[in-house]
Amino acid sequence: MIIRLAAPADAPALLRIYGQYMDTPITFEYTLPTEEAFARRIADISGGYPYLVCEEDGRITGYAYAHRQAERAAYQWNAELSVYLDRACTSRGLGRQLYTALIELLKLQGIRTVYGCVTVPNEKSERLHESLGFRRIGTYRLAGFKAGAWHDVAWFEKPIAPYDQDPIPLLPFPAVPRDETDAVLRRFSQPRRLSPR
Repeated sequence: MIIRLAAPADAPALLRIYGQYMDTPITFEYTLPTEEAFARRIADISGGYPYLVCEEDGRITGYAYAHRQAERAAYQWNAELSVYLDRACTSRGLGRQLYTALIELLKLQGIRTVYGCVTVPNEKSERLHESLGFRRIGTYRLAGFKAGAWHDVAWFEKPIAPYDQDPIPLLPFPAVPRDETDAVLRRFSQPRRLSPR
């Protein structure tokens, strides 16, 4: 298993995964984006935050990314996280690996608090957040209409760095030294097991 940075060329593989959730309330998006639009999203997000893919035997089985949690300048030290896994690859710890690697990269940027937004009920996602030390901080009741029903959205929060009194401005992800990001990605990638002869 390899965890690496996503590239716009990964859009078709990521759309294959994202499309598995299009008819569910897990995403509030109604229409599957085009490959071109999704490739732009990857490029735009990667200009500020980490965007990761999990690859197994050359096939992408999941992805995770961070984005700005809110627009005003005082919010710059926060990030909202998202993770999507191929439905055939859930409950194997991939989401945990992706989320944990993502958080470690965000620390290098200077992020202090990360948030997760989960349409509830979603037992797997709720359990993932709780197992990683996120605290459920509230619920938006009947926040979105999807798949023929109104749905609640729960918010999870986790502090990941100290809250000093003179924080430096957030470092855009591409400005983080590449050797530091590579070290994190290597740490969360598992070496391929050699099959016995």
